[in-house]
Amino acid sequence: MSLREGDPAEIGGYPLEARIGSGGMGTVFLARTSSGRPVAIKLIHQHFAGDDEFRIRFRQEVAAARRVSGAFTAAVVDAAPEAEQPWMATAYIEGHTLTQHIATKGPLSGVELRRLAIGLAEALRDIHRVGVVHRDLKPSNVVLSPEGPRVIDFGISRAVDQQTLTMTGRVIGTPPFMSPEQLQAPRGVGPRSDVFSLGTLLVYSATGHGPFDADSPYMTAYQVVHEEPSLGAVPAALRAVVESCLDKEPEGRPSADELLVLLRDLPADLGGTDANEVGAGRTRDMITQHHFAARATPAPTAPATAPAGPDTGSTGTSAGRRLRSRWRPVLAAAVAVAAIGGGAAVLQAGGIGGNSSSGKGDSVAAPGAALPDGFEPWRRTVQGGREDIPDELRCVARGDALFCGGGGVVATRIRVQDGSRVWTAKSPGVPVQGMHLVGATDDTVLGYRFAAQDAPQDPPSEVVAMDADNGRELWSVPSGAQSTAVTGRTRDALVIGSAVVTVDASNSRFEARDAHSGEVRWTTSFPAGTQCAPVAVGPQVLAMCATDAAVDGSEVRNSTLYTVDRASGALGRPIAVNGPAVPVGVANGRLVLLQEHMEGTASVGYDGVARVDPVSGKVTYSRLARTYEGTPGMADGTVYVSGQTGLVTALDATTGRKKWSRQTAVEGASGPEAGAGAVYFSSATGRVVALSPHDGKPLWTTNPQADGSTGEQGASPRVTVAGRVVIVAAAKNTLCAFDAQKPPKAG
Repeated sequence: MSLREGDPAEIGGYPLEARIGSGGMGTVFLARTSSGRPVAIKLIHQHFAGDDEFRIRFRQEVAAARRVSGAFTAAVVDAAPEAEQPWMATAYIEGHTLTQHIATKGPLSGVELRRLAIGLAEALRDIHRVGVVHRDLKPSNVVLSPEGPRVIDFGISRAVDQQTLTMTGRVIGTPPFMSPEQLQAPRGVGPRSDVFSLGTLLVYSATGHGPFDADSPYMTAYQVVHEEPSLGAVPAALRAVVESCLDKEPEGRPSADELLVLLRDLPADLGGTDANEVGAGRTRDMITQHHFAARATPAPTAPATAPAGPDTGSTGTSAGRRLRSRWRPVLAAAVAVAAIGGGAAVLQAGGIGGNSSSGKGDSVAAPGAALPDGFEPWRRTVQGGREDIPDELRCVARGDALFCGGGGVVATRIRVQDGSRVWTAKSPGVPVQGMHLVGATDDTVLGYRFAAQDAPQDPPSEVVAMDADNGRELWSVPSGAQSTAVTGRTRDALVIGSAVVTVDASNSRFEARDAHSGEVRWTTSFPAGTQCAPVAVGPQVLAMCATDAAVDGSEVRNSTLYTVDRASGALGRPIAVNGPAVPVGVANGRLVLLQEHMEGTASVGYDGVARVDPVSGKVTYSRLARTYEGTPGMADGTVYVSGQTGLVTALDATTGRKKWSRQTAVEGASGPEAGAGAVYFSSATGRVVALSPHDGKPLWTTNPQADGSTGEQGASPRVTVAGRVVIVAAAKNTLCAFDAQKPPKAG
């Protein structure tokens, strides 16, 4: 379709060649990069540009599309969600949509239908593995490319760990392909809503009509919620699988991983619609074996102090491990696939990262701590190398200096007193979500740098050391990015004393260097057939490892810990940890991990505590009274889980016993950070709540400081405490500081 009068000649420096199509939200154009690569640019209609609610949705669409860019979706090339007229450029996928194909050539059958079903299930699996729910899977959002089906348009998608944007008075989606829960309670929509939509899509592909079609959208919606689907024309072998996808209750449906197993077991030619065909019965048997049978027999509850077995992380389907990637943009590297953020967890006396929560570190204040001379509350924005992808920063405080990094900022030094910037080092590339500042020593600051898309010769990600006084780069080293699958933490390096331990670019060994000079002190290869991440227990370094097969399959069910000699790097004896577990802190010299409760490969919360004594190698386990959902953390020997809706629960790190629970007004809060007689939790909006560590009593709450998404899970603590000063990091690289004894009033 040629360009029309009034269409722009170029968008964001990309010359336009043709219109691809236009819809209610925007117009899609065909354009070219400077190298001649075709791209599809979605330009939002001008009348939506001033709609704040819509801009938030579009930012979420860009973030989700970046996060899932891979083999089954259109990779994001560029975007400007904050432009006067927002736009996003993705790789151009040649081919007709499923809608166009059915309209011109009719329904699919046989091998072609089976190939489509498997391709879409693979796409859904990859989308869900990075924590995104598409929420608008329909024929017009599926492109039939020569390489297989591609899923596009993440306009109303959301991260699993992020609350649905409130859309007052609106039901967003396409009723014939929406799930019952999406029509009834859209805020509760999860990954299995997409499975329902995929079931309707397969019926449409096989028959040319949906399973709930009616004369009006209202009747269609009613039938989706209350009536049984019409499946008479669906091939019998496929029908049994589709029936399971269209269960009215989400828990009755298979996960995307389970669905893929069922579809791959189908015969190459799906055959006809005779319900008595062998294929149909065999598929139903497979469903029973792989999906429903596991739900029929609950797993026995382990004694409170007994070691958990390999399946204690799940009471339904087999235990697995979801690679965590939150709603932030994800490094696409050179092949435009969704990357896994580096995952070294830094645990210092209960804190995570260089920002200690022990009550004794530089960033934790005693109740009587003083303010810096002349301190006044301040607010600053730190611009990074990619202004189109503003991220959240994370900070550590040392004396009167605040060091922060994240997103497009490798590191910056800011004066605690007034927020003035001393120096900033920028990162030119697309940041990996969750990878912020590595840490700081007395004279060195270490952060992450990501390569620009037009510099493929540069390492995709590096650890960079800078002089703490002036920001001068001292050295850099390529770093790996696979450890999140092992630890559940998105870090790739840690500072121990005057040294920094990193994972090499090939994800095969640890490398220890002098933090200031970069001189290599030792290197240690991972045990054969494993991927590892460094974890700190006070001054001690541990290697947390899982098998290559488990990491590659996104199913880390068990892990192994090794002590690491700080002088030589030599690994000690192996310490086995049962069940998928996330390290959260240190208590009495023991590493504390929360054990995950899994549904398929998705974590649905935490139901146990494991404690590892690195000296004796002993591991003890305690069951929690229930499964707690949210973001885990630890401070002063107490484990905290901050829920998506603002519920904070404090748990005893030794027994797993609940100390208290408190409902707060801070949704999607990360934390804790301890200091000045309180524990602090904060969301991406910069809203902070201070709670009493003894009983959870709210001491004060602030208003939001930035326009950010709430409901996120898994984020590292956003609050830093320097004496009496509380510094909070919020969305769009926003930093705010105030006196803990005179917090901003919430109005």
